[in-house]
Amino acid sequence: MGALGISARTLGELAQDDFCPRCFWLSLHAKGNLPFQMPMPGIFGSIAAYTPNLIRSYFDEQKKLPKWYPKIGPVKAYVDGRELHWSKFTVEDKKTGIELRGSPDDVFRLADGSYHIVDYKTAKLTTKQDELAPLYEVQLNAYAYICEMERKEFSPISGLSLIYMEPQTGLRANTDPEVVLGNGFALHFSATQKTVPLKPEKLIPGLLRQARAIYDQQPAPRGRAGCEDCDNFARVLNLIG
Repeated sequence: MGALGISARTLGELAQDDFCPRCFWLSLHAKGNLPFQMPMPGIFGSIAAYTPNLIRSYFDEQKKLPKWYPKIGPVKAYVDGRELHWSKFTVEDKKTGIELRGSPDDVFRLADGSYHIVDYKTAKLTTKQDELAPLYEVQLNAYAYICEMERKEFSPISGLSLIYMEPQTGLRANTDPEVVLGNGFALHFSATQKTVPLKPEKLIPGLLRQARAIYDQQPAPRGRAGCEDCDNFARVLNLIG
């Protein structure tokens, strides 16, 4: 049984209604290097990095979170972002040989000594986003699992939150000084919180076993009936075969 690295988000794919074992197997064995994938535009990476940096900078100056920030409890401190990098934020599951890793956006220490994990999503909370709720639930619980099992200095975990940062794109008066600036324009965001049930020990071990079982199958498992990616892959093989 060889070592296998899986990210918290990848593990979350197992919980999706449209999960396909064959696509999961291919992605793991190809280490994510599949053809015809479009890279994420760099602007989204910039926003993803800017959001927690902005929150931490505000906290450093004001010793509190911004007024608009969703209520997660009395925050006393935040965890240094360097400690949340995936290379450090990891745990090896001895039973499956899986190294589970991730990179939560923020981890806050509360007044009672417990910790609250936050993940930011640059999107509007919509029905479409709700379809990803099972994936995000696993992702955040995987972060909590890493804290409880390996990074115990950041435990106990008392809460998990998704915070959707929605761009405010409704047009306002062109002369609004808060929007139109001398050297460009500003884009405002509003924050919406979605609490995620905390159940790492109940949720994560079983998914790790399932991931290992799929990865170890030879040959690859059958795909989900109606999986468009599997159908497209078969058509490509037919074209070149």
